[in-house]
Amino acid sequence: MELKNLLLELSAKQGTPGRETPVGEYLAGVIAPLCTSVSVTPLGSVICQLAEPKEGQPHLMLMAHMDEIGFVVTYIDDQGFLKIAGCGGIDSKLLTASAVTVHTRGGEIPGVICSIPPHLQKQGEEKTLPKVEDVFVDIGCSAQRARELVELGDPVTIASAPSPLMGDLVSGKALDDRACCAALVRAAQLVKDQPLACGVSIVFSTMEEVGSQGGKTAAYQLNPTHAIALDVSFALTPDTKPSRCGKLKEGPMIGISPILNDGMTRQLFELAAQEGIPVQTEVMGGTTGTDADVIATTRQGVKTALISIPQRYMHTPVEVVSVQDVENTARLVARYLATLGR
Repeated sequence: MELKNLLLELSAKQGTPGRETPVGEYLAGVIAPLCTSVSVTPLGSVICQLAEPKEGQPHLMLMAHMDEIGFVVTYIDDQGFLKIAGCGGIDSKLLTASAVTVHTRGGEIPGVICSIPPHLQKQGEEKTLPKVEDVFVDIGCSAQRARELVELGDPVTIASAPSPLMGDLVSGKALDDRACCAALVRAAQLVKDQPLACGVSIVFSTMEEVGSQGGKTAAYQLNPTHAIALDVSFALTPDTKPSRCGKLKEGPMIGISPILNDGMTRQLFELAAQEGIPVQTEVMGGTTGTDADVIATTRQGVKTALISIPQRYMHTPVEVVSVQDVENTARLVARYLATLGR
Protein backbone atom coordinates (compact mmCIF):
# COMPACT_ATOMS: atom_id res chain seq x y z
CA MET A 1 0.00 0.00 0.00
CA GLU A 2 1.21 3.51 -0.76
CA LEU A 3 2.60 5.13 2.37
CA LYS A 4 0.29 8.15 2.26
CA ASN A 5 -2.78 5.93 2.00
CA LEU A 6 -1.52 3.79 4.87
CA LEU A 7 -1.22 6.90 7.05
CA LEU A 8 -4.76 7.98 6.18
CA GLU A 9 -6.15 4.50 6.88
CA LEU A 10 -4.38 4.25 10.24
CA SER A 11 -5.51 7.72 11.31
CA ALA A 12 -9.13 6.79 10.66
CA LYS A 13 -9.04 3.74 12.96
CA GLN A 14 -10.37 4.03 16.52
CA GLY A 15 -8.06 2.92 19.31
CA THR A 16 -8.10 4.70 22.66
CA PRO A 17 -5.96 3.19 25.45
CA GLY A 18 -7.10 -0.34 26.21
CA ARG A 19 -9.38 -0.37 23.14
CA GLU A 20 -6.78 -0.69 20.38
CA THR A 21 -8.14 -3.90 18.81
CA PRO A 22 -9.37 -2.28 15.53
CA VAL A 23 -5.93 -0.78 14.94
CA GLY A 24 -4.12 -3.95 15.96
CA GLU A 25 -6.18 -6.15 13.67
CA TYR A 26 -5.64 -3.79 10.77
CA LEU A 27 -1.86 -3.60 11.29
CA ALA A 28 -1.60 -7.37 11.74
CA GLY A 29 -3.34 -7.86 8.39
CA VAL A 30 -1.07 -5.37 6.63
CA ILE A 31 2.23 -6.69 7.98
CA ALA A 32 1.47 -10.44 8.15
CA PRO A 33 2.78 -11.17 4.61
CA LEU A 34 6.15 -9.71 5.64
CA CYS A 35 6.54 -11.70 8.88
CA THR A 36 7.06 -15.28 9.96
CA SER A 37 4.44 -14.97 12.70
CA VAL A 38 2.04 -12.50 14.29
CA SER A 39 0.79 -12.79 17.88
CA VAL A 40 -1.06 -10.67 20.43
CA THR A 41 0.00 -10.19 24.06
CA PRO A 42 -2.48 -10.35 26.97
CA LEU A 43 -2.49 -6.52 27.00
CA GLY A 44 -3.25 -6.33 23.29
CA SER A 45 0.14 -5.41 21.83
CA VAL A 46 0.76 -6.94 18.41
CA ILE A 47 4.10 -8.75 17.99
CA CYS A 48 5.31 -9.41 14.45
CA GLN A 49 8.34 -11.67 14.03
CA LEU A 50 10.31 -10.35 11.09
CA ALA A 51 13.34 -12.59 11.68
CA GLU A 52 13.57 -15.30 14.32
CA PRO A 53 16.40 -14.66 16.82
CA LYS A 54 19.12 -17.30 16.63
CA GLU A 55 21.54 -18.30 19.37
CA GLY A 56 24.47 -15.91 19.59
CA GLN A 57 22.81 -13.23 17.48
CA PRO A 58 21.51 -9.86 18.70
CA HIS A 59 17.73 -9.54 18.95
CA LEU A 60 16.36 -6.14 17.91
CA MET A 61 12.90 -5.01 18.99
CA LEU A 62 11.24 -2.16 17.08
CA MET A 63 8.27 -0.53 18.82
CA ALA A 64 5.59 2.06 18.02
CA HIS A 65 2.38 2.53 19.98
CA MET A 66 -1.11 2.13 18.49
CA ASP A 67 -3.27 3.98 21.01
CA GLU A 68 -4.61 7.50 20.71
CA ILE A 69 -5.82 10.05 23.24
CA GLY A 70 -9.56 10.16 23.86
CA PHE A 71 -12.27 9.97 26.49
CA VAL A 72 -14.38 7.43 28.34
CA VAL A 73 -18.03 7.69 29.44
CA THR A 74 -18.30 7.82 33.24
CA TYR A 75 -21.94 8.84 33.88
CA ILE A 76 -25.29 9.48 32.17
CA ASP A 77 -27.41 12.16 33.82
CA ASP A 78 -31.21 12.34 34.02
CA GLN A 79 -31.41 14.49 30.87
CA GLY A 80 -29.40 12.05 28.73
CA PHE A 81 -26.11 13.95 28.73
CA LEU A 82 -22.91 11.91 29.02
CA LYS A 83 -20.18 12.80 31.46
CA ILE A 84 -16.67 11.84 30.34
CA ALA A 85 -13.11 11.52 31.62
CA GLY A 86 -9.90 11.86 29.65
CA CYS A 87 -7.68 8.99 28.46
CA GLY A 88 -4.25 10.48 27.84
CA GLY A 89 -3.07 14.08 27.63
CA ILE A 90 -6.14 16.00 26.49
CA ASP A 91 -5.71 19.66 25.53
CA SER A 92 -8.57 21.59 27.15
CA LYS A 93 -8.65 24.04 24.23
CA LEU A 94 -10.15 21.27 22.08
CA LEU A 95 -13.18 20.61 24.23
CA THR A 96 -15.82 23.28 23.79
CA ALA A 97 -18.26 22.62 20.93
CA SER A 98 -16.24 19.73 19.47
CA ALA A 99 -18.01 17.01 17.52
CA VAL A 100 -17.32 13.56 18.98
CA THR A 101 -18.04 9.91 18.31
CA VAL A 102 -19.18 7.52 21.03
CA HIS A 103 -18.00 3.99 20.25
CA THR A 104 -20.59 1.52 21.59
CA ARG A 105 -21.15 -2.20 21.17
CA GLY A 106 -24.05 -1.39 18.86
CA GLY A 107 -22.03 0.96 16.68
CA GLU A 108 -20.86 4.54 16.51
CA ILE A 109 -23.07 7.35 17.86
CA PRO A 110 -22.39 10.98 16.92
CA GLY A 111 -22.42 13.62 19.62
CA VAL A 112 -21.22 17.11 20.50
CA ILE A 113 -19.52 18.48 23.58
CA CYS A 114 -21.85 20.97 25.26
CA SER A 115 -20.97 24.64 25.03
CA ILE A 116 -22.38 27.60 26.98
CA PRO A 117 -23.27 30.50 24.61
CA PRO A 118 -21.21 33.66 25.29
CA HIS A 119 -24.44 35.53 26.05
CA LEU A 120 -25.03 33.31 29.12
CA GLN A 121 -21.49 33.35 30.48
CA LYS A 122 -20.48 35.44 33.44
CA GLN A 123 -17.83 38.09 32.94
CA GLY A 124 -14.41 36.47 32.58
CA GLU A 125 -15.75 32.93 32.03
CA GLU A 126 -14.98 33.08 28.32
CA LYS A 127 -11.27 33.20 29.22
CA THR A 128 -11.41 30.04 31.34
CA LEU A 129 -10.74 26.70 29.70
CA PRO A 130 -13.10 23.92 30.78
CA LYS A 131 -11.76 20.82 32.49
CA VAL A 132 -12.53 17.43 30.97
CA GLU A 133 -14.39 16.32 34.10
CA ASP A 134 -16.68 19.39 33.86
CA VAL A 135 -17.98 18.89 30.31
CA PHE A 136 -20.88 16.81 28.97
CA VAL A 137 -21.61 15.18 25.63
CA ASP A 138 -25.00 15.65 23.96
CA ILE A 139 -26.06 12.70 21.77
CA GLY A 140 -29.57 14.07 21.26
CA CYS A 141 -31.78 11.66 23.16
CA SER A 142 -33.51 11.06 26.49
CA ALA A 143 -31.82 9.55 29.52
CA GLN A 144 -33.69 6.28 29.03
CA ARG A 145 -32.61 5.98 25.40
CA ALA A 146 -29.05 7.08 26.18
CA ARG A 147 -28.76 4.36 28.82
CA GLU A 148 -30.03 1.79 26.33
CA LEU A 149 -27.45 2.78 23.74
CA VAL A 150 -24.41 3.74 25.80
CA GLU A 151 -22.60 1.80 28.51
CA LEU A 152 -20.36 3.35 31.14
CA GLY A 153 -16.80 2.83 29.98
CA ASP A 154 -17.56 3.28 26.28
CA PRO A 155 -14.72 5.17 24.54
CA VAL A 156 -15.26 8.58 22.97
CA THR A 157 -13.09 10.26 20.34
CA ILE A 158 -13.18 13.68 18.72
CA ALA A 159 -14.72 13.31 15.25
CA SER A 160 -12.12 14.11 12.63
CA ALA A 161 -11.57 12.69 9.16
CA PRO A 162 -7.92 12.42 8.02
CA SER A 163 -6.98 14.43 4.98
CA PRO A 164 -4.00 14.96 2.67
CA LEU A 165 -2.71 18.54 2.62
CA MET A 166 -0.65 20.31 -0.03
CA GLY A 167 2.63 18.68 -0.97
CA ASP A 168 3.37 15.50 0.94
CA LEU A 169 1.70 16.48 4.22
CA VAL A 170 -1.03 14.44 5.89
CA SER A 171 -3.35 15.68 8.65
CA GLY A 172 -5.50 13.67 11.03
CA LYS A 173 -6.01 12.35 14.52
CA ALA A 174 -3.82 9.66 16.10
CA LEU A 175 -0.81 10.22 13.83
CA ASP A 176 0.81 10.16 17.26
CA ASP A 177 1.83 7.37 16.95
CA ARG A 178 0.25 5.76 13.88
CA ALA A 179 2.80 7.57 11.68
CA CYS A 180 5.48 5.46 13.38
CA CYS A 181 3.40 2.30 12.96
CA ALA A 182 3.36 3.08 9.24
CA ALA A 183 7.14 3.63 9.30
CA LEU A 184 7.67 0.17 10.79
CA VAL A 185 5.47 -1.45 8.13
CA ARG A 186 7.49 0.38 5.49
CA ALA A 187 10.80 -0.68 7.09
CA ALA A 188 9.64 -4.30 6.97
CA GLN A 189 8.89 -3.87 3.27
CA LEU A 190 12.37 -2.44 2.65
CA VAL A 191 14.20 -5.44 4.16
CA LYS A 192 11.91 -8.14 2.81
CA ASP A 193 13.99 -11.03 1.41
CA GLN A 194 17.25 -9.52 2.72
CA PRO A 195 19.43 -11.87 4.81
CA LEU A 196 19.66 -10.51 8.36
CA ALA A 197 22.28 -11.24 11.01
CA CYS A 198 19.95 -10.53 13.92
CA GLY A 199 16.53 -11.42 15.19
CA VAL A 200 13.94 -8.70 14.56
CA SER A 201 10.62 -8.29 16.36
CA ILE A 202 8.20 -5.48 15.51
CA VAL A 203 5.82 -4.45 18.28
CA PHE A 204 2.74 -2.26 17.92
CA SER A 205 2.19 -1.49 21.59
CA THR A 206 -0.86 -0.52 23.62
CA MET A 207 -1.58 2.06 26.32
CA GLU A 208 1.47 4.28 25.81
CA GLU A 209 -0.68 7.37 26.42
CA VAL A 210 -1.59 6.18 29.93
CA GLY A 211 1.68 4.66 31.12
CA SER A 212 3.29 2.40 28.47
CA GLN A 213 1.97 -0.80 30.05
CA GLY A 214 1.69 -2.54 26.67
CA GLY A 215 5.25 -1.67 25.71
CA LYS A 216 6.69 -2.71 29.06
CA THR A 217 5.08 -6.15 29.06
CA ALA A 218 5.91 -6.83 25.40
CA ALA A 219 9.56 -5.94 26.05
CA TYR A 220 9.60 -8.30 29.04
CA GLN A 221 8.15 -11.11 26.95
CA LEU A 222 10.59 -10.69 24.04
CA ASN A 223 13.69 -9.94 26.16
CA PRO A 224 15.60 -8.27 23.30
CA THR A 225 19.27 -7.28 23.37
CA HIS A 226 18.61 -4.04 21.47
CA ALA A 227 15.55 -1.87 20.89
CA ILE A 228 14.49 1.19 18.94
CA ALA A 229 11.35 3.01 20.04
CA LEU A 230 9.59 5.16 17.44
CA ASP A 231 7.40 8.08 18.44
CA VAL A 232 6.59 11.59 17.31
CA SER A 233 8.03 14.86 18.56
CA PHE A 234 7.36 18.54 18.15
CA ALA A 235 7.69 20.21 14.75
CA LEU A 236 8.15 23.94 14.43
CA THR A 237 5.06 26.16 14.09
CA PRO A 238 4.85 29.99 14.21
CA ASP A 239 3.96 29.98 17.92
CA THR A 240 6.72 27.64 19.16
CA LYS A 241 10.41 28.03 19.99
CA PRO A 242 12.91 26.72 17.41
CA SER A 243 15.14 25.51 20.26
CA ARG A 244 12.44 23.03 21.35
CA CYS A 245 11.31 21.75 17.94
CA GLY A 246 12.38 19.90 14.85
CA LYS A 247 11.19 20.80 11.37
CA LEU A 248 8.92 19.01 8.94
CA LYS A 249 10.60 17.52 5.86
CA GLU A 250 14.07 17.67 7.45
CA GLY A 251 14.15 14.05 8.52
CA PRO A 252 13.61 11.93 11.62
CA MET A 253 14.82 13.19 15.00
CA ILE A 254 17.39 10.98 16.74
CA GLY A 255 17.07 11.19 20.52
CA ILE A 256 19.88 11.87 22.99
CA SER A 257 19.03 11.20 26.63
CA PRO A 258 20.67 9.66 29.72
CA ILE A 259 18.38 6.63 29.41
CA LEU A 260 19.22 6.01 25.74
CA ASN A 261 22.24 3.98 24.62
CA ASP A 262 24.99 6.29 23.36
CA GLY A 263 26.55 3.68 21.08
CA MET A 264 23.29 2.97 19.27
CA THR A 265 22.55 6.67 18.97
CA ARG A 266 25.95 7.39 17.42
CA GLN A 267 25.56 4.51 15.00
CA LEU A 268 22.19 5.85 13.83
CA PHE A 269 23.81 9.20 13.04
CA GLU A 270 26.65 7.43 11.18
CA LEU A 271 24.29 5.26 9.14
CA ALA A 272 22.16 8.26 8.25
CA ALA A 273 25.25 10.08 6.95
CA GLN A 274 26.34 7.02 4.93
CA GLU A 275 22.91 6.61 3.34
CA GLY A 276 22.27 10.32 2.74
CA ILE A 277 19.24 10.30 5.05
CA PRO A 278 18.54 13.74 6.57
CA VAL A 279 18.22 13.61 10.35
CA GLN A 280 17.73 16.01 13.23
CA THR A 281 18.86 15.89 16.85
CA GLU A 282 16.55 15.90 19.87
CA VAL A 283 18.19 16.30 23.27
CA MET A 284 16.41 15.42 26.53
CA GLY A 285 17.93 15.94 29.97
CA GLY A 286 16.16 13.00 31.63
CA THR A 287 13.71 10.40 30.45
CA THR A 288 12.02 10.66 27.06
CA GLY A 289 8.30 10.37 27.86
CA THR A 290 8.00 7.49 25.36
CA ASP A 291 7.99 3.69 25.35
CA ALA A 292 11.80 3.92 25.26
CA ASP A 293 11.83 4.59 29.02
CA VAL A 294 10.10 1.34 29.98
CA ILE A 295 11.97 -0.70 27.37
CA ALA A 296 15.39 0.44 28.60
CA THR A 297 14.57 -0.58 32.19
CA THR A 298 13.00 -3.97 31.40
CA ARG A 299 14.55 -7.05 33.07
CA GLN A 300 18.33 -6.52 33.26
CA GLY A 301 18.08 -3.48 30.97
CA VAL A 302 17.94 -3.14 27.18
CA LYS A 303 20.18 -1.06 24.94
CA THR A 304 17.63 1.37 23.55
CA ALA A 305 17.53 4.19 21.00
CA LEU A 306 14.73 6.60 20.10
CA ILE A 307 13.76 7.91 16.67
CA SER A 308 10.98 10.49 16.44
CA ILE A 309 9.00 11.78 13.48
CA PRO A 310 8.47 15.57 13.62
CA GLN A 311 4.78 16.42 13.96
CA ARG A 312 2.75 19.61 14.18
CA TYR A 313 -0.22 20.06 16.54
CA MET A 314 0.39 17.03 18.76
CA HIS A 315 -2.60 15.63 20.69
CA THR A 316 -5.14 17.36 18.48
CA PRO A 317 -7.49 15.96 15.80
CA VAL A 318 -5.41 17.71 13.10
CA GLU A 319 -1.90 16.42 13.70
CA VAL A 320 0.35 16.93 10.67
CA VAL A 321 3.30 14.85 9.43
CA SER A 322 5.34 14.67 6.25
CA VAL A 323 5.23 11.44 4.24
CA GLN A 324 8.86 12.10 3.33
CA ASP A 325 9.84 12.10 7.04
CA VAL A 326 7.97 8.82 7.57
CA GLU A 327 9.78 7.27 4.58
CA ASN A 328 13.18 8.47 5.81
CA THR A 329 12.44 7.09 9.26
CA ALA A 330 11.70 3.70 7.69
CA ARG A 331 14.90 3.87 5.64
CA LEU A 332 17.00 4.58 8.73
CA VAL A 333 15.41 1.77 10.72
CA ALA A 334 15.85 -0.65 7.82
CA ARG A 335 19.51 0.29 7.45
CA TYR A 336 20.16 -0.25 11.16
CA LEU A 337 18.56 -3.69 11.35
CA ALA A 338 20.38 -4.75 8.17
CA THR A 339 23.67 -3.76 9.86
CA LEU A 340 23.14 -5.16 13.37
CA GLY A 341 25.06 -8.36 14.03
CA ARG A 342 27.46 -7.96 11.09
